[in-house]
Amino acid sequence: MSGADLSRPRVLVVDDEAQIHRFLGPALAASGYEPLRAENAAEGLRLAASFAPAAVLLDLGLPDMDGQAVIPRLRGFTEAPIIVLSARDREEGKVAALDAGADDYVEKPFALGELLARLRASLRRAAARGGTTAEVVVRVGPLEVDLAGRMATLDGALLRLTPREWDLLAALARAGAGRVVTQRQLLLAVWGPGHTEDAQYLRVYIGHLRQKLGEAASLIRTEPGVGYRLGSAE
Repeated sequence: MSGADLSRPRVLVVDDEAQIHRFLGPALAASGYEPLRAENAAEGLRLAASFAPAAVLLDLGLPDMDGQAVIPRLRGFTEAPIIVLSARDREEGKVAALDAGADDYVEKPFALGELLARLRASLRRAAARGGTTAEVVVRVGPLEVDLAGRMATLDGALLRLTPREWDLLAALARAGAGRVVTQRQLLLAVWGPGHTEDAQYLRVYIGHLRQKLGEAASLIRTEPGVGYRLGSAE
C-alpha cells in the first residue's frame, strides 16, 4: 500500500481466483479506483478494517470461510457497499447474501461494464446516505417519493396510494434506486414478522403499485426469485 494513490476511492476485491484480480485490478484502476487485493476472507477482513475501502467486491466461494459469513462480519464495522460476485446460480444464495447485508450481486461470468455501473450506483447511494442531511425525497425518473411527507408524485401529480401501497413503495425508496430489496425484507417491513413467507401478498401489492404507476410501471423492477428494485442499477 506504500504506493497507493489515497485520492482515489479504494475498492477491495476479495476473491481467490488470480485471474479475477488480473482482470479487475487494471479495470478498476483505469476507472479511477485504487484496487485492494485479498485472496481469502481473513485477508479481506484485515484489509477492510485497516484501509476502510469505499466498496467491497466479495466472492462467496472463498477457501477459508464462506462469503455469506463474511458479510455480517464486514457489517460489524463498515457501511461500505458490498457487491457479491457469485458463480452460484441458486436464488437462495443470492437472497441470503442480500438479507445478510450485501447491497447488490453480480453473477459470474460478468460483463465488466455492468459491474462498474453497479459499483458506481452503489457508491452514489452510499454518498447520499452519508450526507449531513438525511435524504427524505427519492427521485427515480418521473417518480418522486417524499418519505418525510408520506406522499409520492408522478410527473408532479399526486399518487393516491393505500397505506399498505405507500409502505411498500417507501420500503423500496428507502433502500435507494437500483438496490435490490428481497421479498423477505419487504414482507418484514410492510406486513411484519408473522408474514415473511407470504410472497403472494407482495405480488398482489406490487401489481397494484404498477397499475397506479401506469406507463411508468417499469420503474419497479423484478429480480426473479429474489425481490424487487426501484428503477435501474444505472
